[in-house]
Amino acid sequence: MHAEPPEPRRLDFADHRRSLDDNRYVYAVISRRSRGLSIGINLNPDKACNFDCPYCQVDRRVAGSRAPVDLAALQAELDHLLRLVGEGQLWSRAPFDTAPLALQRVNDVAFAGDGEPTACPQFAEAVAVVGACLARARADYGVSDVKLNLLTNATLFQRPAVQAGLRTLEALGGEIWAKLDAGTEAWFRRVDGTTIPFALVLRNIEREAIRRPLVLQCLFPTLDGEAPGDAERAAWADRLRGLLAAGAQLREVQVTTVARRPADPRVGPLDTDALEGFAAAARALGLHAVVYPGLPQAPSPTP
Repeated sequence: MHAEPPEPRRLDFADHRRSLDDNRYVYAVISRRSRGLSIGINLNPDKACNFDCPYCQVDRRVAGSRAPVDLAALQAELDHLLRLVGEGQLWSRAPFDTAPLALQRVNDVAFAGDGEPTACPQFAEAVAVVGACLARARADYGVSDVKLNLLTNATLFQRPAVQAGLRTLEALGGEIWAKLDAGTEAWFRRVDGTTIPFALVLRNIEREAIRRPLVLQCLFPTLDGEAPGDAERAAWADRLRGLLAAGAQLREVQVTTVARRPADPRVGPLDTDALEGFAAAARALGLHAVVYPGLPQAPSPTP
């Protein structure tokens, strides 16, 4: 008796493979927050990041490339992918042809990838390159509804070179999605794996959000079976309250947890009721909060 062939793998929220053709910098994933396809710009093939979040999906045991970002290659890769979008060819190509029909839409181009995008020495130049690619896609293919986002830990906003990139992003209508995973310094250090002062992150978010509205992306996992409890939730709400009191404009608060199995076995998804508790604390301050629950995790393979 012959075994039935396995069903083809469908591209969905749980599949965040970053391989696309032979690309070095441009990839595309189905994103639960984008509710469709998000085109990623990886400025960190060197895997450089000043956070070591235990929930991170990047395998840092394997060294990345230390070569500077090739802006011409980045431009060529993004131009090609946007052409496939504009000419309607993308959804007939693997693996995008396996995406559910409801998610076959391109929502955004996002600086994300294998590390902190603003840590890239060519961050400002890369923003300009991506902006030019989007302008060509609008002019040549009518691709006019693709947003531009920066997913960031907000630790480097004080650097002049990063400020230059942020101002270019602003001129392009791009949006900052800043990480705020904690309310207390202790949980911040555990969940984001850094010795950078929490106060620096809060100050940078505040300064940028006073200039223009931004989005907070807040991921709450369990660590060693421990969930962020009532005290952490109250402290996090106090951070939001402090930002608002300073004049920060927060367009949206994304409350989420792990959706794929992290490399660190200590990490698990926070249950939806607990996520709703964080969202309720944000809504009590008059903020728009959206919950993105964790997805069912596949069982570990049997040795």
